[in-house]
Amino acid sequence: MDLVQLEMFKAVAEHGSISAAAQHIHRVPSNLTTRIKQLEQDLGVELFIREKLRLRLSPAGWNFLDYTRRILDLVQEARLSVSGEEPQGPFSLGSLESTAAVRIPALLAAYNQKYAKVELDLSTGPSGTMIDGVLAGRLVAAFVDGPVLHPSLEGVPVFEEEMVVIAPLQHAPVTRGRDVSGESIYAFRANCSYRHHFERWFTDDGAVPGKIHEMESYHGMLACVSAGAGLALMPRSMLESMPGCTTVSIWPMSEAFRYLQTWLIWRRGTDSPSLTRFVELVQARGESPRTN
Repeated sequence: MDLVQLEMFKAVAEHGSISAAAQHIHRVPSNLTTRIKQLEQDLGVELFIREKLRLRLSPAGWNFLDYTRRILDLVQEARLSVSGEEPQGPFSLGSLESTAAVRIPALLAAYNQKYAKVELDLSTGPSGTMIDGVLAGRLVAAFVDGPVLHPSLEGVPVFEEEMVVIAPLQHAPVTRGRDVSGESIYAFRANCSYRHHFERWFTDDGAVPGKIHEMESYHGMLACVSAGAGLALMPRSMLESMPGCTTVSIWPMSEAFRYLQTWLIWRRGTDSPSLTRFVELVQARGESPRTN
């Protein structure tokens, strides 16, 4: 087993076929096929389930992929640590949509300007998706709703968000969950931490939301609420950044639910120059956590 085999295995696992992986890493397909089979013989397990023209990772393959990513990341870190060069190479960052839209554009611009050799790639999505991405090695770090208590992750709080309930303009006052029990709500998919927070707000007051409509964007939520179709929960900073924010009524949540902290997380033990400099920049530009 050598690093070339690991790089080939990772490429095939991520692209799902020999031909696509070969094109990505500029290798001959037959060479990949031979080296992958040699790797499987060396390990004594089948890493892929072969289905016609596609390859699907076996259970052993999924497990080995996690180790492969960590080994290759460590090799890259080792090379950079002795090269004496500035941070460089790919840096995959994840973020909540609201954080990406409102909180970090200036920060990312500053990082790009200072470390031009870093290839920054930003993905957005719910906290659950971002956490899974960091754990799987697809993301180096991510901004998520925190705190995140996981033995394989570490992180720091960087922003605080005031969460508000938005309702149609002529809606009666919304001071607690029971005021709107049974009303439709608009939210992201089930792995969204803000959606869970909204549902807990109802439950804590002995109330239940009505139909939950899953949306793909805050702009879509705002449009539906403005049209009088239900309620939504979002950070005040995100709401105030959108055109049309004055077309809804805004209701702060009760104190126990009003504030949430956004954390920057990464895999425990990761120590690349790119990540280290990014964390330093985030902490230098971040906000001090609110104290009660």
